[in-house]
Amino acid sequence: MLLQDLQVVLKVAELRSITAAATSLDMRTSTASAALKRVEAALGVELFIRTTRQLRLSTAGERYIPQCEQAMLMLDQARQNIRQDQDMVDGELRIAVSSDLGRNLLIPWLDEFVETYPGVSLKLNVSDSNIDFYRDAVDLALRYGSPEDSNLYGFKICDVPGILCASPDYLAHHGIPQNPQQLAAHNGLFYQLYDVIHDTWVFDHGEDQYKIKMKGNRASNDGDLVRRWCVAGKGLAVKSCLDMSADLLNGKVVSIMPGFQPRSTELWLICPSRQTITPAVRLLRDMLRDKTMAVLSQLIAKGFLAQ
Repeated sequence: MLLQDLQVVLKVAELRSITAAATSLDMRTSTASAALKRVEAALGVELFIRTTRQLRLSTAGERYIPQCEQAMLMLDQARQNIRQDQDMVDGELRIAVSSDLGRNLLIPWLDEFVETYPGVSLKLNVSDSNIDFYRDAVDLALRYGSPEDSNLYGFKICDVPGILCASPDYLAHHGIPQNPQQLAAHNGLFYQLYDVIHDTWVFDHGEDQYKIKMKGNRASNDGDLVRRWCVAGKGLAVKSCLDMSADLLNGKVVSIMPGFQPRSTELWLICPSRQTITPAVRLLRDMLRDKTMAVLSQLIAKGFLAQ
């Protein structure tokens, strides 16, 4: 009995359709159907009850499929263990990243990673939308904020302070706010997720906290576009210091009200299961920690962040 045939059977059981399973596995329906027949012939039982309208598990299938799934997981784990024992750094990394972080920092880091480990290949999903690991077919997600789902596994990469910033040109025309109360006279640039505009900005100043409802004429669900508007002098933005690091260091934007700290977050590398934590993933984690620490150290050295 071929492992490839068992993979087809498990996919048919998952999708309740031979055609859908074939599409998911990138094969012809006839090929998937033949694989299913070979497994049933080898077992001497029918795993599925087929009708013109649906396909469902037989009694034998209900007993066999869970055990088959467990066996396949054990085989996959054994394969991963062998690779780890041999220190093999290869395979495909399917990574989801946010637009701003991905385009402006991560892509050159990943290029360097692949050059260092030529056995690794990449598939990159660049989007600010929330990722569904199974729907979007990704193995890893680099995201701001710790994982809320207890079924996920993750590695914290670093703490990421927020920063209020604007271009020198904007500040020359509209003045530099010194405290949260003065923000009402300025134009806010907002991030928007699922029709919710994040236009209430929160600042900490010692033990005091300020919540400011901002006004603004631009909002986008693409974080990189918000950054571009800020650099172009269209208004003020609260952004991750990592997202704005290059613009801060080259003087395209200026940090405003440094005594008032906007919301901070964390950067995490998130995995859907332990099986996806390969040697390549661990090396990627270590590289991300080193790279982000270098950027944060530069921002500290230039006075954009406190020690």
